[in-house]
Amino acid sequence: MKLRNIAIIAHVDHGKTTLVDKLLQQSGTFRDNQRVAERVMDSNDLERERGITILAKCTSVHWGDTQINIVDTPGHADFGGEVERILSMVDGVIVLVDAAEGPMPQTKFVVGKALKLGLKPIVAINKVDRPDARINEVVNEVFDLFAALDATDEQLDFPILYGSAKQGWMAPSLEGPKDSMKPLFDLVVKHVPAPKVEEGEFKMLATILEANPYLGRILTGRITAGTVKPNQTVKVLSRDGKLLENGRVTKVLAFRGLERQPVEEAEAGDIVAIAGLTQANVADTICSPNVMEAIPAQPIDPPTLAMTFRVNDSPLAGTEGDKVTSRMIRDRLFREAEGNIALKISESSGKDSYEVAGRGELQLGILIETMRREGFELSVARPRVVLSKDEATGEMMEPIEEVVIDVDEEHSGVVVQKLSERRGEMMDMRPSGGNRLRLVFHVPTRGLLGYQNELLTDTRGTAVLNRIFHEYAPYKGDIPGRRNGVLISNDQGEAVAYALWNLEDRGPMMIEPGWKVYRGMIIGEHNRDNDLEVNVLKGKKLTNIRTQSKDEAVRLTPPIRMTLEKALAYIGEDELVEITPKSIRLRKILLDPNDRKREERKREAENAA
Repeated sequence: MKLRNIAIIAHVDHGKTTLVDKLLQQSGTFRDNQRVAERVMDSNDLERERGITILAKCTSVHWGDTQINIVDTPGHADFGGEVERILSMVDGVIVLVDAAEGPMPQTKFVVGKALKLGLKPIVAINKVDRPDARINEVVNEVFDLFAALDATDEQLDFPILYGSAKQGWMAPSLEGPKDSMKPLFDLVVKHVPAPKVEEGEFKMLATILEANPYLGRILTGRITAGTVKPNQTVKVLSRDGKLLENGRVTKVLAFRGLERQPVEEAEAGDIVAIAGLTQANVADTICSPNVMEAIPAQPIDPPTLAMTFRVNDSPLAGTEGDKVTSRMIRDRLFREAEGNIALKISESSGKDSYEVAGRGELQLGILIETMRREGFELSVARPRVVLSKDEATGEMMEPIEEVVIDVDEEHSGVVVQKLSERRGEMMDMRPSGGNRLRLVFHVPTRGLLGYQNELLTDTRGTAVLNRIFHEYAPYKGDIPGRRNGVLISNDQGEAVAYALWNLEDRGPMMIEPGWKVYRGMIIGEHNRDNDLEVNVLKGKKLTNIRTQSKDEAVRLTPPIRMTLEKALAYIGEDELVEITPKSIRLRKILLDPNDRKREERKREAENAA
C-alpha cells in the first residue's frame, strides 16, 4: 500500500475543516445514504459552537491504490503547541488561503514551522467565488510570505490550485474544471513524497495524547521504523533519553476514514494510535526494548499567560455544580495538562488554588468553559502575563505579540490611539482593498487583555484582530487599567427591580431582577472611579393611603451581559470571576467590606514605605 501523510494548514475560518469534509465525501469514505454532520471533523461541542478547530485530528482517505492520511490542524495561535508537533508527523502540507483575506498571521506562524521542517507546500486558494476575491494579489502575497520566511528555491516553486471547498472543486486554473477534488488528490500523490522510514526495530514519536475511559491513555504518532502489533513489549524514552516505563501495547488503532479501527499490524510510515501505556507523554519516544536513542522532538514554546484557579468559596457555592472540591479541580487540571503540553499546572501558595499557565486567553477560556460544562464550580483570578528573567542582564522580559488588525479607514485612528496607550508600537499600515486598512503592531501581551471587546465597540463590530506570539522583550512599563469603580451588593438575597431602577443613575448594571446576589458580589459598574456598596434588595415601601399619581411601571435598561472572556478581561487585581455550570458572577476576593478597607490601608502603608 502506498502511503502519503499531509497536514492542512490555514488561518481560522479559511475553510480547512470544510475542505476535509469534501475530501472524505469524494473519496467514497461515506456511504451514499449515510447521515453526515457538517464539519464532521469538529467533533467537540465547543468547536461546533465557535466554529474553530481546537484539537488536531487525523483521518484517512483512499485514492486509487494510495492511502492519504490527513491531519486537520488548529488555526489559532493559542493552540500552536499542537501544530508544531503535528507537522513532524507529515511529509507535505496543503496551505489553504482565503482568496479575499490572503495569508494571515496564523498562516505565517504555521507555514514558518512547516518550511523550517523542510516540507514542500501545495498552495490552495480557496473561496475564489467570493465577490471581493483578489486572486492575483493573494498569490503574490503568499510568495512574499514564503520568501520572508526564508523558504528554499525548491519550496518557493510551489504548485497552486484554485477552487471552492464549499462547492467541492479544486482546479489548476480558474477556468476549471469545476466538478471535483480530483486535481488536489492527484497533486498530493504526485507532489508529496512517501514517508521516510528508518531501518531497525520499532520506534515512534508520540505527538497527540488523549484519555479514553475504556482504553486508558491513547498516544498518536507516526511510526519511524519497524512494525508494531498488539501485545508487543515496548519501552518509553523521554526527550533526553531517560527510561520512563516498560509496558505492553494493548491495542493498535489505525485511521481508516473517520473511524479508528484496531489492526493486527502497523508498519513504518503510517500514523497510528497506541493504547496500553500509563506514563508515556507527548514528545516521548515509544520503541522496542533494544532501541537506546530517543527521537529528537520539537521544544515547545513557553506559556505566556497564567491564571489562578481556586475553589469556589462564595455564599452560593455548591448550589449549581456537583464538582466543587479542590481535589476534583486538581485532578481535572492535571489530567488536562497531560494531553495539552502547552499548559503548565503548579500548586499555588494560597489555600486550595492552582496556577495554570497557557498560550493565551482563548486557550484558558476554552479550558474553563469545558470544565463548567462538566459540572465544575470554580473561581478564577485576573489573568497575568508570565515574565521571564534575562540571565545575562537580570532584566525582566515580557511576552510581545504581533497583532494584525483589519479595519475600516474611518475607525483606524481610534485603534492606533488605544493600542499606543497599551504600549503597542505600529510596525506597518497598508490598504487592504475596499477602503479597509491592515495595521500591524507589536504589543505586550498585558496590553491585549480585554482589548478584543473594546475594539469591537470602537469599530462598530467591523474590525478583525489576529495575534501571534512574537518574542520576549524588556518590560515596557505600566499600562493603565480599568478607570471605573464597581457597584457592590451589601447584602444577600434576590435582586429587586425597584432597587435596580433606583440605582440606574449610579451606573450600568450586570444583573437582572430576581437574580441571587450576596454581600461582596459585583452587580454593576460605577460611573465614578471608586467602588460603591449598594442595596439591591430594597423594595418599595407600601402604605394604605391611596395616591393620586399612578404607579409608574418600572422600566429597566438592559444590563451588560458578561460572557466568560468579557468577565476575565474586566476584573481587577482584587476581584474574582465565579464560574458555575449555570452562572458567571463577578465578586471581590474579600467579601467583607471591613476586610477590604484593612487590606487597602495595608497596601497604602506598603506603597508609602
